[in-house]
Amino acid sequence: MPTMIRTDWTREEIADLFDLPFTELLFRAASVHRENHRPDEVQLCTLLSIKTGGCPEDCGYCSQSAHADSGVEATKLMDVRQVLQSAAQAKDAGSQRFCMGAAWRNPKERDMPKIVEIVKGVREMGLETCMTLGMLSPSQAEQLAEAGLDYYNHNVDTGPEYYDRVITTRKYEDRLTTLENVRKSGINVCSGGIVGMGETRADRVGFIHTLATLERHPESVPVNALVPVKGTPLGDMLADTPMAKIDDIEFVRTVAVARIAMPMSMVRLSAGRESMSDAVQAMCFMAGANSIFTGEKLLTAPNAGDDSDAAMFARLGLKAMQGEEPMRAVGGCSGGCATKPEPEAERRAELT
Repeated sequence: MPTMIRTDWTREEIADLFDLPFTELLFRAASVHRENHRPDEVQLCTLLSIKTGGCPEDCGYCSQSAHADSGVEATKLMDVRQVLQSAAQAKDAGSQRFCMGAAWRNPKERDMPKIVEIVKGVREMGLETCMTLGMLSPSQAEQLAEAGLDYYNHNVDTGPEYYDRVITTRKYEDRLTTLENVRKSGINVCSGGIVGMGETRADRVGFIHTLATLERHPESVPVNALVPVKGTPLGDMLADTPMAKIDDIEFVRTVAVARIAMPMSMVRLSAGRESMSDAVQAMCFMAGANSIFTGEKLLTAPNAGDDSDAAMFARLGLKAMQGEEPMRAVGGCSGGCATKPEPEAERRAELT
């Protein structure tokens, strides 16, 4: 049966999912995943930093913050030709989506023509485009929409109660306002968060609750495990402590709950994956993760390389996703909509 999309989740319901016996939670998440996605496909994405360092925000996890003593040097916005060369390499490596990040609080109007040119150039290659540039005004979101941007990433990072312990230079509501501006412009939303920042499970419940109760679920939900970076507030606080790495089972639980609460979204394993074993990643895929970043680097953080990912995919019998994501294939569907025909049934039909 197709999964019904809910945007009226309560915190208690999400907390109850987290509290399920692990095997039961995994079974439920896997069942939801198979009803809405092909279980043997994982979307490959590539992330490039097109403007690194010097960000005025004080995000406690970020090595690119001007407040951090991480050794990351501030750079100017990359030349359009350089970005397009990187995009071509990503496509050759099998990526479906090319994501670009700039370390800004928000883009300045003088930067928008170059950003628009980059979006158009990457789209002409046949790649999906995603950008994360900080906060957006309605007019900036409209400019990106007119350029053809497919996705805009703006993470809520954590639950609302824990947010001001991580970031003080903007409010949680600022994040939600940018997501609203992006949604109104017609661009697909990519929004997730980071776990392992010293938050409690209740904060992880709040993080998923925020996204699962948006008027329309994000098309992509990245789930990051904190990579503590020396010189950042959280990196210095959590390094060499038991809190420095979230428990693997708790991380998989977070992925599974996100999958159940947001059935049609692409749930992406993002930062922190390079330190996860193939077994942990396999559990994440069973729990409903179906998107990863490929390549050697995520902005400034290390990442599992293409070769190791190819070897893992071969061991697990997974393949790179080629078709349209379910939410985009259905199109324009908000709370209460049924999904497209069951992917698992389609897969079984192909095998017979």
